[in-house]
Amino acid sequence: MKKKLIAVLLASAMVVSTAACGGGDDSSKGDAADGADSADEGNADNGDAADGEDASDAGDAAGDEGSAAGGGKLTVWAWDQTFNIKAMELAAEQYKKDHPDFELEVIETSSDDCQTKLTTCANAGDYSTMPDIVLMQDNSYQKFLKSYPDAFTDLTDIGINWDDFAALKQSYSMADGKHYGVPYDNGVCAAFYRTDILEEAGYSIDDLKDITWSKFIEIGQAVREKTGKYLLTSEATGGDVIMLMIQSCGANFVNEEGKAYITDNEIADKCVDLYTEMIQKDVVKLVNNWDEYVKTVTDGEAAGIVNGNWMNGTLVGIEDQKGLWQITTIPKVDGVESATNYANNGGSSWYITSNCQNMDLAKDFLLNTFGSSTEFYDTILPATSGIACYLPAGESTVYNEPVEFYGGQPIYSTLVEYSSHIPEFTKTPYHYEAREAVNTAIINITNGTSKEDALKEAQETLEFKMSE
Repeated sequence: MKKKLIAVLLASAMVVSTAACGGGDDSSKGDAADGADSADEGNADNGDAADGEDASDAGDAAGDEGSAAGGGKLTVWAWDQTFNIKAMELAAEQYKKDHPDFELEVIETSSDDCQTKLTTCANAGDYSTMPDIVLMQDNSYQKFLKSYPDAFTDLTDIGINWDDFAALKQSYSMADGKHYGVPYDNGVCAAFYRTDILEEAGYSIDDLKDITWSKFIEIGQAVREKTGKYLLTSEATGGDVIMLMIQSCGANFVNEEGKAYITDNEIADKCVDLYTEMIQKDVVKLVNNWDEYVKTVTDGEAAGIVNGNWMNGTLVGIEDQKGLWQITTIPKVDGVESATNYANNGGSSWYITSNCQNMDLAKDFLLNTFGSSTEFYDTILPATSGIACYLPAGESTVYNEPVEFYGGQPIYSTLVEYSSHIPEFTKTPYHYEAREAVNTAIINITNGTSKEDALKEAQETLEFKMSE
């Protein structure tokens, strides 16, 4: 086993060393399925209007001017026909009920292309080729907002009751207390487990609820011994698990000054120790790429996944495993006062560009669909499996319906509820670079490098990337 493990890790290290930005675009994963104080400031102007009345009513009042212009046309850039684009088209259908002359053109554009085209426009000083609305990944957006603040429109006073969205989700698209994005794709994490494999090892889903990672390792060893299955599967080149571990503590591998913070970081040390222990004790099945990651699940090699809720889209397609899966909270990091059983990985939001040709219409459209409508989120859930970031949606009948694949669990309302507990953490434009540096350090530690040397190299690597 050890020889096989080292072979996987060495191969993974080679892949990591050639990957750009920690794996680059995560749209094939989180967006494809992939401040509290600031939020209060953002609510200052519209809070009174929202209090005590339905958010959509507030939206109608705030958007009268946009409604009058509802016969215009908007263009949108987004990716994924069955998820993001489908959701946007359904939003247009709903909006057309009250604005029959409204038109929407969605131009399929990959996440990478959205970012590349934005960079090209910014460097040329000409945003005239940008669409009215663009979809961007949450983990990428801060880099673009910092570099090209004039490319986006301040949406703080759009009429949205920002308290209807979790503070963490808001913060991805905020700067200096201002809101620039309308939250959309929910990246809340969960632990997904095969209950039949747990039962074979003598456990139930309740035994894994609100546990620590040390307890997870203990159960994982028992599952491996009794069933031959792994309790977790993870991409050796991905770094998803280590990132959600530290962010579940409200921490990150950068500090509040935006500087690399890998060495002398006690929370980072604990996360690295736990993840390394999982590898060394054969609790996690390490694989080289996304296809292998999925295969460990479809083939029944792994009894568990800890990742973004977008894994649901993959799982429900495994017909012969219907009724065998359930979800619960993720494990939390031992010995950290700020540790929680909640994290986020992935997700995206909608942005109005500075090139928008009908600003009032664009604001009104986003406000009355993605920004305030439970009816809309009830519509897109069965059509796209897109889980709302809009917290009131979690209380609807549709979200509380039992899901047969998960043994009757109402997982959608549960996931929305989880998202309300995720702690905020320091954002960085170098999310993917940090993830790659730390993940490489873990590979090196597992292969015999001292933790001190491996983390020092990761610190220096990240500092270099941030200086380019």
